[in-house]
Amino acid sequence: MPDFNVIQQLIILAPPLLLAITLHEVAHGWAALRCGDATAKAQGRLSLNPLRHIDPIGTVLVPALMALLGGFIFGWAKPVPVNYGRLRQPKRDMALVALAGPMSNLLMALGWALVALVGQTLHGGLPWLGKPLLLMGIAGISVNVMLGVLNLVPIPPLDGSRVLAGMLPNRAGQVMAQIEPYGLIILVALLMSGVLNLMPLVNAIQQFIITLVFF
Repeated sequence: MPDFNVIQQLIILAPPLLLAITLHEVAHGWAALRCGDATAKAQGRLSLNPLRHIDPIGTVLVPALMALLGGFIFGWAKPVPVNYGRLRQPKRDMALVALAGPMSNLLMALGWALVALVGQTLHGGLPWLGKPLLLMGIAGISVNVMLGVLNLVPIPPLDGSRVLAGMLPNRAGQVMAQIEPYGLIILVALLMSGVLNLMPLVNAIQQFIITLVFF
């Protein structure tokens, strides 16, 4: 965003970042409710109020800095509580609850693509409105695809590990539980070393969404 200062860039990035992480958590809670566990609802975590979900560092500072630096968007919110024992079919349902978060990000990416389309349409006649909408929509696509793809990586505590555990024998789930305390360190090391390169997949999905909406 070369024509915008840091404050303007943050204003453009803030809605996509907050919505991406907030609705990701709401999706987990909603899926858990549908599967029989009302814990998240009872604790007010199905709210669209970002204040109920944000972690000051993980939801705001870290992803904003990474977005401004042009890096892979990484962030987290306060985890939605899920009572495994209240799920109707715990193993299957936990996988569905985990999958709901990344899927919500991919749906939001489509929504932001429509915002970008509106921005492009308005750009000629109302550039003061069209350009920010266009840039916000593009940022929304990028943020949501990155978070969606990242969370599907099968490394605990990412959602992908819980989806995989739901499809594998119970012993595999126990192994993942043992790895979880070290999962974040493993993930960061893999990303920084380049061993785990998600950008080709991220770029392919982003291009598909843009082509789908912009024809």
